[in-house]
Amino acid sequence: MTVPRLRRGNQLLFLGIMILMIMVISLLFYALLWKAGNLTDLPNLRIGLYNFCLWNEGSGSLQCYQFPELEDLGVPRVGLALARLGVYGALVLTLFVPLPLLLGWCNSNEGEWQLAVGFLAMSSVLLASGLGIFLTCTWKWVRLSLLEPGFLALGFAQALLIILLMATVVFPQRAEKDESKPESR
Repeated sequence: MTVPRLRRGNQLLFLGIMILMIMVISLLFYALLWKAGNLTDLPNLRIGLYNFCLWNEGSGSLQCYQFPELEDLGVPRVGLALARLGVYGALVLTLFVPLPLLLGWCNSNEGEWQLAVGFLAMSSVLLASGLGIFLTCTWKWVRLSLLEPGFLALGFAQALLIILLMATVVFPQRAEKDESKPESR
C-alpha cells in the first residue's frame, strides 16, 4: 500500500519540478525576447540590455546612445557585454535542462539528473551575475522604482531557478530513501 503512494508522490514532485521549469523558461522568454531585454521602458527613459535611450531636452525626444557615447557616459563596454552574456546565457542553458531531467527520471540515471542540476546551477549563477553587472553599470539612471515587468520577470525567474536547484538536488536522495524502505503488508 505504501509503495503506490510513494511512487505517486514522487511523480507529483517530478511534475512540479517540470512545471516550475516551464515557468522559468516562459519568464526568461518574456523578459529577454518579448520585452527585448528592456528593464526600463518609459516614455522618457528606455534602458535595457540592447537599448540605452535618455530624454533629450533639446530635441524633446528620446536619444539613443551607442558605444562611443556610452563609454563617455560611464557605461563600460566590457561590463555590458558580460551582462548580456550572463543573462542570455542563462536562457540558453535553461533550455537544456528539461531533457536531462526527463531522461534522468525515466531511466533512473543519476548522471543525467546531475547534468540537469549542473545546467540549473550555471543558469542561476549566470542570470544573477548578468543582472548584477547590468545594474552596477547603469545604476546612475536606473532606480528600483523605475524597473518594469521585464526586470520583475528576470528576478522571479532567478528565484524559481534557486528553488528548482534546491528541489533537484534533494529529489534523487529522497526518492532513493523512499524506495529503499521495505514494503509493509
